[in-house]
Amino acid sequence: MNKQDLTFHRGLRLLAPEHFKYVFQDPQRASTPEVTILARPNSLSHPRLGLTVAKKHLKRAHERNRIKRLCRESFRLLQHELPHCDFVIVAKAGIGKLDNRTFSQTLSKLWQRHIRLANRS
Repeated sequence: MNKQDLTFHRGLRLLAPEHFKYVFQDPQRASTPEVTILARPNSLSHPRLGLTVAKKHLKRAHERNRIKRLCRESFRLLQHELPHCDFVIVAKAGIGKLDNRTFSQTLSKLWQRHIRLANRS
């Protein structure tokens, strides 16, 4: 696999509100107290990612940006193992207390749960 295969280009992002609505309507969930990953199958040949990190849970922009950066990186590295779904990562209260390593491990576990769920169906 070459480096080009692991980019996070625009086509891998959920951009339009209707894409988010689609996922929120009837999602498969994997969650911890700090974060939830919602998924819904798409008709594309690749997964896509959307992020919701509310000011309510992380007041400062640099904290929200850190969480979003870690989410994108986690998705980017696993994109070829993930099922063809639209994913939305929802940050919850307490997410700011997790350090980068703990948060990355948490995301990894949640991604694995989605991979297992997809293999079952």
